[in-house]
Amino acid sequence: MAHSFDSVPADDPLINSVFHRVLVAFASPVHWPGWLLGGVAGLLAVATAAIWLWRGSSLNDALLVFLIVGSFFLADRDLLAALPRRRITFGPWQSQLFALALPRTAVAVVFGLLLPWLGWRAAFYLNIAVQFLGTLALYRAAIVEPRRLGVTEVAVTSNKMLPAAPPLRVLHISDLHIERLSVREDQLLAAMAVAQPDLILLTGDYVNISFNVDPETHAQVRQLLGKLAAPYGVFAVLGTPAVDLPDVIAPLFAGLPVRLLRDEAVRLSGPGGQPLTIIGLECQHDMAADSRTLDRLLATVSGDGPRLLLYHSPDLMPQAVAHGIDLYLCGHTHGGQVRLPLIGPLLTSSKLGRRYVMGHYHEGATHLYVSRGVGFEGLGAPRVRLFCPPEIAFVEVSAER
Repeated sequence: MAHSFDSVPADDPLINSVFHRVLVAFASPVHWPGWLLGGVAGLLAVATAAIWLWRGSSLNDALLVFLIVGSFFLADRDLLAALPRRRITFGPWQSQLFALALPRTAVAVVFGLLLPWLGWRAAFYLNIAVQFLGTLALYRAAIVEPRRLGVTEVAVTSNKMLPAAPPLRVLHISDLHIERLSVREDQLLAAMAVAQPDLILLTGDYVNISFNVDPETHAQVRQLLGKLAAPYGVFAVLGTPAVDLPDVIAPLFAGLPVRLLRDEAVRLSGPGGQPLTIIGLECQHDMAADSRTLDRLLATVSGDGPRLLLYHSPDLMPQAVAHGIDLYLCGHTHGGQVRLPLIGPLLTSSKLGRRYVMGHYHEGATHLYVSRGVGFEGLGAPRVRLFCPPEIAFVEVSAER
């Protein structure tokens, strides 16, 4: 695992966020020797058993709790260690195991504390039931959903499309977060061949933050990008600066059939002679500064046709609506990556919270599509997707009737 924040400004909002600091902290077990990792897991199991013993369990029953908790830890390790062989994710299992061990321990501790009221039998079997449900959820999130890259079809209209022009067919890809090429990239290329889009537009985060200075990762990013093709071009913007290190990732586009837009606007003639403008804005996660850059870019845009904004995050939606942007494509949120029934996403990493989490939004003349993305968060985050499978979007822009 090779990552770097050397090229990121010290005042970068992501680097200074609590969420990022937690991910860094949970990534530290990657560097632990095996005996230390096993010792910490053992201590968590021993501490859990001690709480059950303190709350009235017999010594033999507390030992049984220790064995149950330890067995679930081992099952998690085996599942996570198998992910690279399945070509699902290539992140180190040690940090992910540590991130999963804490909630498992917390569940067992809670039932131990409730033992005097629930009784031994109820507390013991409820703990096993919840732990087993956790294993089922982990299997779905780590094995099943990540291998189900979907193509979401979205239809939007614009009064700036020529009435006689055919619909503009756009394939939107975001948040690849490549560690090594996985089954999802295979599915992406197959979907591209079927969709036959007019344009392919990418909205950042090409590498996983844990691999953002890894030469093999860079080579595989170039390998994938070199296979993208569309008759009216492939255009891209960078993602979060701490992930897509500008000085490192931007050069990867050299010599590829993908045009990287860095705070610039491009005029095109699309299908049927349809004029359009693609605005590629570099994301700094500074809404005030990025808003000023958007204002400056739009002041240079003239001519007819729809305007398409590529920006990594949905945070500029209010400004896009005010400017009458026709189509705004982004990612960054991963749709939450982990979503719970009735609750929804646990985190979005958006400054606007849950206002624009995933999918299609329509405000004024502006259509926004927030992609769930293709890959995973890195560092100490478990490489999982729960009720939030990966996606690419096929957006068809038609004239208003």
